[in-house]
Amino acid sequence: MKTLQLSRGSLAKQTGVNIETIRYYENIGLMPEPPRTSGGHRIYDESLLKRLSFLRRCRELGFSLDELRGLLELVDGGSYSCAEVLESVQAHLQRINGKIRDLKKMQATLRELSKQCTGDDVPGCPIVEVLWRA
Repeated sequence: MKTLQLSRGSLAKQTGVNIETIRYYENIGLMPEPPRTSGGHRIYDESLLKRLSFLRRCRELGFSLDELRGLLELVDGGSYSCAEVLESVQAHLQRINGKIRDLKKMQATLRELSKQCTGDDVPGCPIVEVLWRA
């Protein structure tokens, strides 16, 4: 069976991750430096493809880079438990819930501000006046 060997461009296409993002992940240590061909080209194997897909999915779910590092420490050690992963996910979920609460407050405030404005094409706007107050 042939071993998977992808260029950075092919890896980017298969995972949907921008080439610059892959470079960035390598620079900050989320992706290990891949081996190189005799010509100096990077080659990515199945394990790096899976790792990058994992990173992309986690980022889509809003995990921060620090949270990713924590998850990868568990995964890379190979002896992680479901309880450890669950703890990390639940902590992330709490942060998301806090953001949702904050967004709902912003939404309510903007709705109230919008009610004060007629939307007419006239100089001055009550929304600006409220926001401009110290």
